[in-house]
Amino acid sequence: MGILCSTVNVNGIRAASTKGMLDWLAATEVDVVCLQETRATDAQTATALAPALDAGWVLSHAEPESKGRAGVGILSRRTPDAVRIGFGSAEFANSGRYIEADFGDVTVASVYVHSGEENTPKQDEKYRFMAEFGAYLKAKQGDFVVTGDWNIAPTELDLKNWKGNQKSAGFLPEEREWIADLIAAGFKDVVRELHPGVSGPYSWWSYRGRAFDNDSGWRIDYHLARGDIASRAKSAIVERAAAYDQRWSDHAPVTVQYR
Repeated sequence: MGILCSTVNVNGIRAASTKGMLDWLAATEVDVVCLQETRATDAQTATALAPALDAGWVLSHAEPESKGRAGVGILSRRTPDAVRIGFGSAEFANSGRYIEADFGDVTVASVYVHSGEENTPKQDEKYRFMAEFGAYLKAKQGDFVVTGDWNIAPTELDLKNWKGNQKSAGFLPEEREWIADLIAAGFKDVVRELHPGVSGPYSWWSYRGRAFDNDSGWRIDYHLARGDIASRAKSAIVERAAAYDQRWSDHAPVTVQYR
């Protein structure tokens, strides 16, 4: 089946819902929206999205055990055939970092990978997550699209200031090699394949300075697809706000049309 799928880190669902996200949901034609960093419980997320749910959207959500951190969800036009939270990891079972849903013969997933911080326990935790999650992804079969905030820019084309970030979390050799290994295992970075050889398209810009105005961003939100659906990616866009004050998150939705 064809599917129009978007992924966006909302940077707090309660804030995003008051800044313009609900208007975006009312206007968009997408079938599935994968959310990251809701930073809310199931009930709080449902309350924030109440107008959208009343309009027919269906919410599947994995709340985080740590208050105010993480949280992932999937909004869909129809009720999923099945929903699964987590990927079998004991350490990250309740972290609110992974959820997947079946729609016919296609599985769509939302992941929020740790941001990390070089030479700290935060980076060690990120690497543990990557090791377990990578093994899970490689074992998946069938038509599978995993979207989200990966907090890793795969190549020099994927961040404006790559020279100044070679020792920064998000652009470390080990992180980039992990993404390259997933692609070598059969996943396609569909946005990059549809936009070959160009800088970006970036999906995250710091709120600090003039990063957004100067398009000094990072491409850390993307779709990795496997199976027949990977070859059916027709178009990909980053729905960048027209102006700084029209942003409802520091990330922009990354939307892919699958035939």
